[in-house]
Amino acid sequence: MELSNSITHKNGRQRKPAVSNSDMRARESTLEVEDDEEALLQNSNSELDTAKVSNGINGELSNVALLLFLYVLQGIPLGLAGSIPLIMQSKNVSYKDQAYFSFVFWPFSLKLLWAPLVDSLYLKRFGRRKSWLVPTQYLLGLFMLYLSFAVDSMLQTDGQKGPDVITLTAVFFMLAFLAATQDIAVDGWALTMLSRENVGYASTCNSVGQTAGYFLGNVLFLALESADFCNKYMRFEPQERGIVTLSDFLFFWGIVFMVSTTLVAVLKKENVSHHHTKKKPKEETQGVMETYKLLLSIIKMPTVFTFCVLLLTAKIGFSAADAVTGLKLMEAGVPKEQLALLAVPMVPLQILLPLVISKYTAGPRPLDIFYKAFPIRLLIGLEYALLVWWTPSVRQDQGFPLYYYAVVLLSYAAHQVALYSMYVACMAFHAKVSDPVIGGTYMTLLNTLTNLGGNWPSTIALWLVDPLTFKECQGAPGQTCGSAEEAGLCVREGGACVTTLDGYYVESVVCVLIGVCWWIFFGKKMKRLQDESPSAWHCRVAK
Repeated sequence: MELSNSITHKNGRQRKPAVSNSDMRARESTLEVEDDEEALLQNSNSELDTAKVSNGINGELSNVALLLFLYVLQGIPLGLAGSIPLIMQSKNVSYKDQAYFSFVFWPFSLKLLWAPLVDSLYLKRFGRRKSWLVPTQYLLGLFMLYLSFAVDSMLQTDGQKGPDVITLTAVFFMLAFLAATQDIAVDGWALTMLSRENVGYASTCNSVGQTAGYFLGNVLFLALESADFCNKYMRFEPQERGIVTLSDFLFFWGIVFMVSTTLVAVLKKENVSHHHTKKKPKEETQGVMETYKLLLSIIKMPTVFTFCVLLLTAKIGFSAADAVTGLKLMEAGVPKEQLALLAVPMVPLQILLPLVISKYTAGPRPLDIFYKAFPIRLLIGLEYALLVWWTPSVRQDQGFPLYYYAVVLLSYAAHQVALYSMYVACMAFHAKVSDPVIGGTYMTLLNTLTNLGGNWPSTIALWLVDPLTFKECQGAPGQTCGSAEEAGLCVREGGACVTTLDGYYVESVVCVLIGVCWWIFFGKKMKRLQDESPSAWHCRVAK
């Protein structure tokens, strides 16, 4: 369940927890080819580098602030994309339409397909990273400005017709695609913008910035857009609309993107620190074709291929709980702004969990934690189904009682513990097996497949809710509710369509059964991969 609809898998990616300096090379989207000469570069530098070490982060606060701001900007369109399913659900769209829109969150799981292009093709005079960052952010700003004038008609806020889901999906897919491309450029720029001793701060900027941006674009927007929330907590006299509208919000951030991108393009230079050194900075990657050949050679290795198949199938058992539960709670009457706000207390937990769990995954067998957390997360999926079933019975005229929200919050907290236990264990294993000669490319491949393994089952889970749901027409003999047209005819004949079997509950049980089978038959196989020798994971082509 995603209380703000998709803080984890549905931003197309899982939020990356903060990592240490030594883990920074393994960051997702960084197609860096490791080299012993680069590792020794700082040790052979002159007194200037010694002075930089003694100054610590103080001499690079402006670079850290810029990285933080760029990651905040990246989180804004992702947060907005995460809020649209909640808005559509309030307009009673079908789950098939929700499945269409879920493709918006795929670009972050597929960006490995074009990451080598972003990393290798650029205008040398303008800058390796700015060549992609500047046009990408301009396009993001232009898309937001366009949407600020068109989104109301797409959502049909003033008409009787439902949302134009296909157009919404296409536009927000482009926003997510551009945000993923910006992520590739910023991740690569972080490696050269900061000195080697401070490069670990880039992952902190990533985690904090994306969290803050997603919060602004999702939680804060949904709260300020809600007339009920604003009338209850922020106004003396009730009004029909919230303090801001989606159009206003998009227009404001479109202007911010345009202005800030112009300032970065004009004022910020790349690799300034290297002007004082005799050696030029080492290129982070190979050529485009070499990188694609390298990825193919990695996938062909038997152990890697087996691990990739397991990564792509491991999350089938969680798909109903992760993708559908939040929407079902809204369908049961829980306000979307309340679901969004319940995610706020989870932010400290999501920051602390990776730090705590990493103590248990730092050893030689990190996937043991993955294996132990797996059945717990499956049980939480069943608990989510019970929560959805229980929700209508506790609804009151004034809303839901406080104890109900406490139960939801505790359920979500338990889910986050299990989710992050599996996630951090996977990341630790990726770092453990990645060939150090090609660490960045290797890690990017494994992380991408991990994200994709969560996205495709969620899309299918949303798609199947309606076909697995059965309704009957009560009060109008001879009528059925098998389609939207039949349901409309039932209502016109004086009847009402009543759900006799909700597809969400069918999915919840089936997904858990599939998950149990995966855990029994493939979970141990995944654990045994830890017993493989290091040579089984090393790519001979790269050496």
